[in-house]
Amino acid sequence: MVFAQMAHLLLLFKEQLMNKKVKTAIALKYPANADAPFITAKEKGALAQRMIEIARENNIPLVEDKVLTNVLTVQEIGKCIPEETWSTVAKIFAYIQKVENENAERFYKN
Repeated sequence: MVFAQMAHLLLLFKEQLMNKKVKTAIALKYPANADAPFITAKEKGALAQRMIEIARENNIPLVEDKVLTNVLTVQEIGKCIPEETWSTVAKIFAYIQKVENENAERFYKN
């Protein structure tokens, strides 16, 4: 992933519904020219599981955050995330960028 151009993130959590664990997944995208990340997809159940599989296949970071996921599930796809979530999401993206930079440094040193 070239972080400076665009960042992707998949948020997820599992909840207990009628003795079954149900997954919820929300995909975020943060293009370099955007004011804030925006929601590109959101699903529950089997479709959430498929989103997780696709994220793993494409090396998109997965973050489990129940509170943030709950807040974002009520938002519309294609809309920027609410301002009250910016700080939390920024910390997640900053951590991802730090890890990716460290991995790149190790790769180029070898």
